[in-house]
Amino acid sequence: MPKLLQSLLILVLLLFAGLILLPLVIVVMTSFSPTLTNPGTIAHQQWTLANYREAWERGKFLLAFANSTFVAIAVTGLQIVTSALAGYALARMQFRGRQALLLIVLATLVIPFQLLVIPIFLVLRWGNLINTYGALILPTAVNGFGIFLLRQFFQTIPVELEEAAALDGANRLQILWQIMLPLARPALVTLFLFTFIGEWNDVFKPLVFTTRPELRTVQLALAEFQEQFTSNWPLMMAAVTIATVPVVILFLIGQRQFIRGIAATGIKN
Repeated sequence: MPKLLQSLLILVLLLFAGLILLPLVIVVMTSFSPTLTNPGTIAHQQWTLANYREAWERGKFLLAFANSTFVAIAVTGLQIVTSALAGYALARMQFRGRQALLLIVLATLVIPFQLLVIPIFLVLRWGNLINTYGALILPTAVNGFGIFLLRQFFQTIPVELEEAAALDGANRLQILWQIMLPLARPALVTLFLFTFIGEWNDVFKPLVFTTRPELRTVQLALAEFQEQFTSNWPLMMAAVTIATVPVVILFLIGQRQFIRGIAATGIKN
């Protein structure tokens, strides 16, 4: 590629990146403003951290952070386990109906969660799980995307590695645990990021399945906070930044493995 064309391409990409990041920059800068009343402008007064302290205390984010972290980690752990087992079975084990089962897994990806909320609610109520952590964790403990993602990645791993392990006396679970999962770390990180961020940003399950204040998650606390301070833009932007920072840091830490996982899962059909 000619250097001029490459430089032009980089310039265009930087321009688009700047346009995408501009709203985030405005949010962060607004959160430091002491007197800002219009969200489209940035005050020139001295910046302050008072908005963050006030938003943290008034929004009671400590409990919300603890709840969201617990739920996100629990759901992520369950999805990794179920996706690894199902994905490995669909990628390597030969059994009748395997392709039909894969099609069913893929079909679940096009069904919105909101469409299933009534039967899920009835099941949770039957199991006395409404207003418990189980109502926030169990409905998304299995995910078709995770199964398909790991199935695709497992198919990129040479079968010879498993055959050599089988000759040494390893069973299926040992092969999965000691060989496949370490090699599938990019896909596991990708699944972890997708699931954790999705659960952290989820407001639907806490809103529908829980009413107890002690089970409030970050997004529910943020929604309630925004209802109380509709005209105080710096305070609202501080609360939004508080709720956003953890997932941004998490993504920055795992972005390299995330890109590798996404790139590798489309190699084989």
